Amino acid sequence: PMAVPPSYSDLGKCARDVFNKGYGFGMVKLELKTKSSSGVEFTATGSSNTDTGKASGSLETKYKIKDYGLTFTQKWNTDNTLGTEVSMEDQLAEGLKVALDTTFVPNTGKKSGKLKTSYKREHVNLGCNIDIDLSGPTIYGWAVLGYEGWLAGYQMAFDTAKSKLSQNNFALGYKAGDFQLHTNVNDGTEFGGSIYQKVNNKVETSVNLAWTAGSNNTRFGIAAKYQLDEKTSIVAKVNNASLIGIGYAHALRPSVKLTLSGLIDGKNFSAGGHKVGLGFELEA
Repeated sequence: PMAVPPSYSDLGKCARDVFNKGYGFGMVKLELKTKSSSGVEFTATGSSNTDTGKASGSLETKYKIKDYGLTFTQKWNTDNTLGTEVSMEDQLAEGLKVALDTTFVPNTGKKSGKLKTSYKREHVNLGCNIDIDLSGPTIYGWAVLGYEGWLAGYQMAFDTAKSKLSQNNFALGYKAGDFQLHTNVNDGTEFGGSIYQKVNNKVETSVNLAWTAGSNNTRFGIAAKYQLDEKTSIVAKVNNASLIGIGYAHALRPSVKLTLSGLIDGKNFSAGGHKVGLGFELEA
């Protein structure tokens, strides 16, 4: 049987991951994950921007009650935003997930919320989110259909206060084993495409293209990931603006991962302005 297609936001994800994972330019980042004996998962992150020196941090706790399909997630960050999400999955119907996501900023008293629903089964992945906004909620919806490797998706956002579509996106893709093709049109003006290929169990490659209607500025890039051994991987990417990114990740121990990355401006090589990044991930 055909697997459940991905959600709209996950279309083309494999290609994006080759471009984005393993890099952290201009940042020093530390991430700590731990799990208590009662099953509460904690994730703490801290980062510092090497250009501005600005530090930021966040803490997330997650607790699951598997018998009832419930997940409680709480988030806090140094911008002093508190987030709480309660979700229930596969209880009202198989494949149906319902969640309430709220944020609160104590400094300003600002509150916001979202009601999220999604439903997935063979060949179909649907979703609808509604902003809880008394002045007029925005309704977000998406649908992805899959058949024999082909994927077609639509995503929209409707602003009820202005009675108009604020987002109108289409996507078409094909997935076959180690090869994935993805194309999309956003609001009829932004066009994009990506190709992902897993060459073998050590090498992944990705190509992406993007252009805007009415401008002759086409943006493209190529990226690759090479798994040297089970502990070490290297990533590299380059785009048409001559920005070259490289990254190195190494597991010092099973629970400690070190990431080094650099961004080189190939056009202004001697002028400097290149960025480096350092990351540590610890699991206790």
